[in-house]
Amino acid sequence: MTLKIGKISYWHVHAWDYTKQVQALPGAEIVGVWDEDAARGQEAAERQNVPFYPSLDALLASDIDAVIVDAPTRMHHEVMLKAARAGKHIFTEKVIAPTVAEAEDIMAAVREHGVKLTVSLPRLNDSYTLAIREAIEQQWLGRITQVRVRLSHNGATAGWLPGHFFSLEDCLGGALIDLGCHPMYLTRLFLGEAPSAVSAQYGYLTGREVEDNAVALLSTPSGALGIVEAGFVNSFSPFTVEVHGTDGTLLYGTPEEKLLLRTNAKGESYADAWHELPLPPASPSAMEQWLSHIANDTTATENIELALELTRLMEAANLSVKEQRAIQL
Repeated sequence: MTLKIGKISYWHVHAWDYTKQVQALPGAEIVGVWDEDAARGQEAAERQNVPFYPSLDALLASDIDAVIVDAPTRMHHEVMLKAARAGKHIFTEKVIAPTVAEAEDIMAAVREHGVKLTVSLPRLNDSYTLAIREAIEQQWLGRITQVRVRLSHNGATAGWLPGHFFSLEDCLGGALIDLGCHPMYLTRLFLGEAPSAVSAQYGYLTGREVEDNAVALLSTPSGALGIVEAGFVNSFSPFTVEVHGTDGTLLYGTPEEKLLLRTNAKGESYADAWHELPLPPASPSAMEQWLSHIANDTTATENIELALELTRLMEAANLSVKEQRAIQL
């Protein structure tokens, strides 16, 4: 049986990436498109030789089984509520929604109507993430004291990021809610505990209405700190992960894509020098996991929990900047 998927919007820069993922996977196909920009949607539908639907309701009333959501962030609440109530499984670009209240509305509808939701948090499945989680579980770092994750590119200064990604109305934020989502959920994951407070600072180097440079500080009940960094204004900033503990440190991407460990917990050689750790194979992609949850009637429990936490932390960071204070969670 082939899963019939409707594509909700080609607004997001990753929309065609998800389309290509579906095209490369057996057992699923995109059979229809709706887009809030009719011209863009019509063009995307024609490229795939599938119907373009003039309204979201018309797409959801068709015989599709599921949807992929790449609509503007401000529309996530509306389109996912409609999709869930129509009984359509949902794969969505991060964030689920910009506020906790909206995300909880979506989750209530997902549960009520029994649809399978997966959020695109792709770096959860990457090799370095799996290896870092294993090292933490093996207690090679001791008690976690600090996590720092940085992800930045030059989309605002080199001009390749679409102009609508600088729309506060559509995006409800800039570098942090877009690119910073990845370091945010990874920092939360590696800390191993829910933050108790968030403090953020945003920079506006290119004069847009959304931030193009951002840092968020996560405080935890144990005293461990998380540092989340994101930007659209850096040409050669490597994706970087640091996980520090009382007994050891893990470094990734400084600047090479190698995972380095130094620890007191693995003998004298590891205490005296850095060692490169092998990276395991990556897990199946978020898209593949979504299709598996649909086929096997399972739930993306960790993915959803981290996605909800991501919304909570993003909302707190935005409020921290607006009110210029730490937000207690």
